[in-house]
Amino acid sequence: MLDIALVSDFVCPWCYIGLRRLDSALIEVRRARPDFVCTPRWLPFFLNPDTPPEGEPYLPFLEAKFGSRDAVEALFQRVRDAGAPYGLRYHFERIALRANTLQAHRLVAWQQARGSAAALVEALFRAQFVEGRPIGDPAVLREIAAECGLPAAEVETYLAGTAGITELQQEAAAIRAAGIRQVPTFILGQQRIVVGAEDPSVLARAILESI
Repeated sequence: MLDIALVSDFVCPWCYIGLRRLDSALIEVRRARPDFVCTPRWLPFFLNPDTPPEGEPYLPFLEAKFGSRDAVEALFQRVRDAGAPYGLRYHFERIALRANTLQAHRLVAWQQARGSAAALVEALFRAQFVEGRPIGDPAVLREIAAECGLPAAEVETYLAGTAGITELQQEAAAIRAAGIRQVPTFILGQQRIVVGAEDPSVLARAILESI
């Protein structure tokens, strides 16, 4: 079994594409190795750790970061073009707030301790980039968790507390200290690193070479 860790942030549109490309790469790997087994894990990364807990206006932040509305719209189009072959339909116009993703990462870590977080991760990206829901809001996270079949009451209690926050922040800091500055980043077998939302064939080759 190969451990595949995906370092990502839920406000990164390329991470959603990276998730789809990983799915495609795993299909390619299993064509060559039908017995291949892996357990993807999600590791936290904060693109903007200083984002306020309540979030911040989405377009003004991006315009300040990239210099102009035209530059932002060009970026949006590149993302749409890259996502389209994988069935992704980005609706950036629905996003009002750039979320602080601490609570979303906490929820994923909580679910990973219980079992697979794949459905939850997919739902979080969809909520952010397709539905435009504010995924920094614990109430919205509770709704998303319930939609994934998770116990809403337990999720609400967990998010209302502080359990796991220090550990999550330490893990994110360790990831940066290890030199990871770009997401998505794939860590294969805790040794090999593939940076960026690479083409599935590149990912598949790296996975096969890591088995």
